[in-house]
Amino acid sequence: MPIAHASHAELLVSDIERSREFFTETFGLFVSDETDDQVYLRAWQDFDHHSLVLTRAPESGVAHISWRVEGPEDLNAFERKLKALGVDTWWVAGGTELGHGDALRFVSPSAGIPFELFWEVDRYVERDPAMQSKLPSHPQRFLGRGVSPRRFDHFNFLIDDVQTEQEWVSEHLGIRHNYYLAGQEELRLASWLAKTNLSHEIAFMRNRGQTGSHLHHVGYFLDAPDQLLRGATILMDAGYKIEWGPAAHGTSGANFLYVFEPSGHRVEVWTGGFLLFAPDHEPIRWDPETAPLGLEMWGSPMPETYLTYGTPLTPEIPAPTA
Repeated sequence: MPIAHASHAELLVSDIERSREFFTETFGLFVSDETDDQVYLRAWQDFDHHSLVLTRAPESGVAHISWRVEGPEDLNAFERKLKALGVDTWWVAGGTELGHGDALRFVSPSAGIPFELFWEVDRYVERDPAMQSKLPSHPQRFLGRGVSPRRFDHFNFLIDDVQTEQEWVSEHLGIRHNYYLAGQEELRLASWLAKTNLSHEIAFMRNRGQTGSHLHHVGYFLDAPDQLLRGATILMDAGYKIEWGPAAHGTSGANFLYVFEPSGHRVEVWTGGFLLFAPDHEPIRWDPETAPLGLEMWGSPMPETYLTYGTPLTPEIPAPTA
């Protein structure tokens, strides 16, 4: 009952109009559907209906992160496995969130991260002839509007106990542990995991303030460093706060930039990064002496907010039935 890949995130946003404007006009995502209270977004070569959902809410938070499984039978198998582990699960009927079928939701027992698993999915089909690409591999034309990332890439969370969460996710969800930072006395500072050959699809970093679990960021992928530099200028000139970057992570070898959208969520755009293909890959260790290069190998200082600020996890957990 394997997981196939990371799919999308649902972010609760306190100012949906300004967040929509940021993600479409400046960041360069596209609206695949919207209602009065939700906006469904995707990058220009995201093949599924959406990779990000913005939901109107009084306060910003994270409702769930979503993963696709490899077959329809995997959802019931995961339900049985999670219940045997003592993890509460619940079903969300297909169509409740546009773009995919029935979904199984739960929160991880250590960090409380709200997961969703699903199988049935709507592929994005461009109906506007003016936006249809001549390239069959492109779901739509590339317009180069705003930062214009190619695709969704990953999620990252600040949590209190990185090692416990990583071991649970790897053992019970089958998401491979790719590399990690080890601190003094073997305290786990960060771990990066993936189900595909990407350097990571989900990451956990130690919350320096030990204030519980928060979303650190959602990440989108650009093709090349020059596009990242162009994106930095676009974001700055539009008045958005760049927290860190352009710079380079030593762990993944990727160039990165972090920016805050109007409802307070941190968003990353990055490019590069290694790929993993070996079926017997062992997690790469960054020890206390090399860990600073892992976070930023060119020497730019890490902002204090980077390991202390995130948006809260606010899953919509149904009340238990009698």
